[in-house]
Amino acid sequence: MLDVTDLVLEDHHTMRRQFALLDDVWDDPRALGMIWKGLARLLDVHAACEEEVFYPYLLKYGDSGDDDATEGDVVDETDDAIGDHDEIRDAVAAAGKEEPGTEAWWAAVRKAREENDDHLAEEEHDALPDFRRNASVELRAELALRWLDWRYAHDSGEGITYDKEPEAYIEQYRSHSVADPVEHPVAATSVTHG
Repeated sequence: MLDVTDLVLEDHHTMRRQFALLDDVWDDPRALGMIWKGLARLLDVHAACEEEVFYPYLLKYGDSGDDDATEGDVVDETDDAIGDHDEIRDAVAAAGKEEPGTEAWWAAVRKAREENDDHLAEEEHDALPDFRRNASVELRAELALRWLDWRYAHDSGEGITYDKEPEAYIEQYRSHSVADPVEHPVAATSVTHG
């Protein structure tokens, strides 16, 4: 059965592998540029997809805890994730201004990797287990379809929204609850959900 958390984890694995490929071709600027082009797009698209498909539903269905300071609290998890995404995007943008293989480029790529590694670890430790514990199998399957639909429509990076202010993002989804995806499934023919 499809599960949105599995699709998130697949992207995480791909990101880690792509960063490792950069290490393998560290002295080949042409190869670095080609690998980075795809990885940079994946980092941007993955973050945007999480913000469109996963985090609104984590806020709705995840464990809210007793207060906003509780470890694993969906507000804290979401706040951290959106902030992390912004940091990763900033590092990706900085690398995009440099020639692959230069010290300035490597510094930006290292920053992107460090931010991404921290983000993936937090998400895999907190947000994903929280969602698996609290979301039904049917919900996770429907969100997987929405994930795929959104990705098919945006994998080129076109039409995605970049940096978001974490508190405003959380307020948007906490004050305007998202529809239950199981009751409102994505159409079988859709390629432009949202």
